[in-house]
Amino acid sequence: MSSDTEKLQLVLALLAELGINPAELSADAPTPTVTEYLPRLVAAASAATQRNYGPYWRKAAELFGDRKLVDLRTSDILALQRHAARTATQRRSNRSGRHAGEHATRAMRYLCRLAAADGLLNPARNPATSAPLPRRLPTTRHGLSPAQIGDIIDTVATSGLDPGLDTLLLRLHLETACRRGGALALQLRDLDATYCRILLREKFGTHRWQPISPTLTMALHDHAAARGACRPTDSLLRYRNGSPLSARRYDLLWGRVHEALPWAEQLGISTHWLRHTTLTWVERHFGYAVARAYAGHTDAKGGSTLTYIRALPEEVAAALSALVGEPHPLVLPRQAPFNVTTSAHPEFARRTVAHAAITR
Repeated sequence: MSSDTEKLQLVLALLAELGINPAELSADAPTPTVTEYLPRLVAAASAATQRNYGPYWRKAAELFGDRKLVDLRTSDILALQRHAARTATQRRSNRSGRHAGEHATRAMRYLCRLAAADGLLNPARNPATSAPLPRRLPTTRHGLSPAQIGDIIDTVATSGLDPGLDTLLLRLHLETACRRGGALALQLRDLDATYCRILLREKFGTHRWQPISPTLTMALHDHAAARGACRPTDSLLRYRNGSPLSARRYDLLWGRVHEALPWAEQLGISTHWLRHTTLTWVERHFGYAVARAYAGHTDAKGGSTLTYIRALPEEVAAALSALVGEPHPLVLPRQAPFNVTTSAHPEFARRTVAHAAITR
């Protein structure tokens, strides 16, 4: 008996060394195909993960959906990577499909990682981890000049069906350096009119209170009230008919800018360029730690020193105050809270002074 036990242990050790899961050798072990596993994968993924990786999972189902998970090979992942890069939407910023190829590989890594956690795939034989990611090229985005920012604002303020909304968006992104998703996720309860700040929900489930100027606070307050936001969970940014703002608004806004300004079309200017512009200004005048906090970066890149040089909220507010040329309540004594809801600015819905703020 002991001899049989020793033999079994030797066999299991040999299989482990070869990277073979004993369950895979069983004829009774159910092994789903990629297509069969997709519903479970989608159900387990967050909304953001579904949005980012969903298109590539569907491409994988088209290419090798009838393949069992245990039969996937690294060559399959690389084939998907090449296919995604080759069929990527052609934009000036797509860099020959590198980003699409990277997302496709990361999507398959997520799939294989979950399948391994479900016991359907041997972690030691994960084909996605062996597929190298395309090397990232340095970004072509950079901060824009005051003249370029002024041209963009003049174009937006004098075109379109709702220039008040569009100039409000520009002001919001120039002041906060927030991402598009952070702006779209804003709710009425996220606007703190007492201390002039908004709660941003952005990538990886991060939350942060970002200071904004009293002028922008008044504008957002008036905008929400005029367009029907009344419940705490109502969307803060809204169309004239009261429906919540969608990402389509940004596409239309930048489409008008590209049509009117050839240099903007050539560079592929988008909302993220405004983030680069503001953060570059903050870093030049207030240093790396404040710029990092202003951007809402929480990753650990940069070493343990980042633990000791984190900027305070008051320092971020001071940077904003200098950027827009307005005092901010977080920079003043806390005993005198600042409330701006009683002095709304009715004209702000039709104009913006964001370009003046940047040129200071």
